[in-house]
Amino acid sequence: MKKFLILSIILISYFSIAQNNTEIYVFDIAPSYEGIEFLNARNISNNEGYDNQPSFINNETLVFAGNNDGQTDISEYNLTTKLQKWVNNKTEGGEYSPQKFPSNDDFAAVRLDKDGLQRLYRYSAKTGNSTEIMKDLQVAYFAFYDDDNILATVLNRNNLDLVLLNLQKNSADTLFTNAGRSLQRVPKTNSMSYTLINEEGNLDLYLMDMQNKEHYFVTQLPIGIQDYIWLNDTQVLIGSGSRLYMYDTLGDIEWTRVASLEDYGLKNITRMAVSPNEKVLAIVAE
Repeated sequence: MKKFLILSIILISYFSIAQNNTEIYVFDIAPSYEGIEFLNARNISNNEGYDNQPSFINNETLVFAGNNDGQTDISEYNLTTKLQKWVNNKTEGGEYSPQKFPSNDDFAAVRLDKDGLQRLYRYSAKTGNSTEIMKDLQVAYFAFYDDDNILATVLNRNNLDLVLLNLQKNSADTLFTNAGRSLQRVPKTNSMSYTLINEEGNLDLYLMDMQNKEHYFVTQLPIGIQDYIWLNDTQVLIGSGSRLYMYDTLGDIEWTRVASLEDYGLKNITRMAVSPNEKVLAIVAE
């Protein structure tokens, strides 16, 4: 019963995302005695409605799902010039979880159509036009390993299945059922990470070595937490309320509070993204 309840919450939260009023804040970050020091705070979305799911293209530029006159489109923002632009041409649906292909300028995103269908699309950086990446696959969330290999969660009735996609082979291999929504490539490694719902209804974090396809348990996420990021190849960061907690795979086996963003008036921290040089952190919050 717990598993079904958690899965229902995950799926409902995805289909109702356009109703949330979230913003994307960016901070320069540096190690400090207490954990992490946050500097030069700025709201880069500054927009009514749903702005969420940031992903860095490089150290100066990131994309996110942004509210574009009532429709969710792919927004690109440059931290140096402070210029914003829309990447995709308008479609009948909304674009979510935008990410750049690792070795070219095109983007991928999940399109949620008005009839409820979810598909993974490729968006040309030159024209903004889109093509479906893998036919008839109900992708909810995804993360690139490289241009051909994508780790995704796919809707399967009331469940999310963890699926490994190979675009070159046009294959989709189901690895596990009862998966969580947060998928990441671990920086400077050959590993991807994912979460699975455990017997208590909480989420366990795992690594998958993409070369030998072996899986390793890392830790359990705190109760109620769905989202995490890797700050580097050993440190995992999560948000809870206005606070940030870290788990160091080379340190103590516990989550440690490293910062509070209460002074900035931020609450309900969810998704995050870190720049490739690990010096800038994007945070979604209310």
